[in-house]
Amino acid sequence: MTELILALIGAALVNNVALQHLLAIDPLLRKERGPCGSGFTRDCGSGFKTVIAGEPAPTRSAFRVKVHALGLATLVAMLLVSVSGQLLYRYALQPLQLDYLRLFVFLPLCVLGPAPILAGLQRWLKGWPFTNLQPLLTGNAALLGLCLQLSGEHQGVLHAAMVGLGSGLGFWLVLALFDDLRQRSQHEDVPRAFRGLPIELMGAGIMAMAFLGFNGLFAS
Repeated sequence: MTELILALIGAALVNNVALQHLLAIDPLLRKERGPCGSGFTRDCGSGFKTVIAGEPAPTRSAFRVKVHALGLATLVAMLLVSVSGQLLYRYALQPLQLDYLRLFVFLPLCVLGPAPILAGLQRWLKGWPFTNLQPLLTGNAALLGLCLQLSGEHQGVLHAAMVGLGSGLGFWLVLALFDDLRQRSQHEDVPRAFRGLPIELMGAGIMAMAFLGFNGLFAS
């Protein structure tokens, strides 16, 4: 039980998929083209952000719910894909000595898995805005990275579930922190040359160094 708890905490904080492995950094920085800037966190020049191109500008609280919807969807996707990938690898590929085909098995799982996950979440949590999140989940390299990582560790399915859950929680935490960073960095005190992506990358680097402090949790 202790090893499972350590795996959960380690995946969430010490080995964060976004800050330490850079596997899930794309949903944090991805921006879609629009008339006034850029996509999931599109800045329209007033210090506010709209959610997705074509949708009306939401309040700050509505946008925050959108951020948490992406975090929850990613958490569920990482958990289910990690467990499914480990089951396929241990009970289908390994008995048939087809380990070398794991990439070709994991890739369709990571690409096709987000659609039913989002549909299920939308049915269970009707008040949460899960629409238009599929590109952000399908393009999340952390799903495939976790499957490949777990297949090389030769651990059990329960360990894979803890790592998937911890990775999802860690991504959700970083996503919320990154949204706060963007909100606080949109003011005139930031030099023009550093506004937007430059200061976001610097903030991500500082957060990565801060998360390194959690290594002390596992110090003997």
